Amino acid sequence: MTNSLNKCKSNETAACCCVDVGTIIDNDDCTAEYTNTFATEILAQEKLQSLTLAARDVESEPCQIVSQIDKVEHGYKLSAKFHFCCGAECLIFQLKLR
Repeated sequence: MTNSLNKCKSNETAACCCVDVGTIIDNDDCTAEYTNTFATEILAQEKLQSLTLAARDVESEPCQIVSQIDKVEHGYKLSAKFHFCCGAECLIFQLKLR
């Protein structure tokens, strides 16, 4: 009898069906995006401030943050991108927001 592994992209070991973390967090996607519309510009700014604090709490190197708040028909639209130095930080940031 021969051992067979799943024919997927992940690097599994036959001993415990473990997956190498590098196949899940491969640093290809280090950017998190956030978009939401708020009733007032102040609420949008407050949300951006809380997101920025959350990013700063996670970063090991400075997170690059690009954001804008635009007046739209039903309020103020906040659009923000948070680019981290590695995928793990981006994932932790996203999990903190849940």
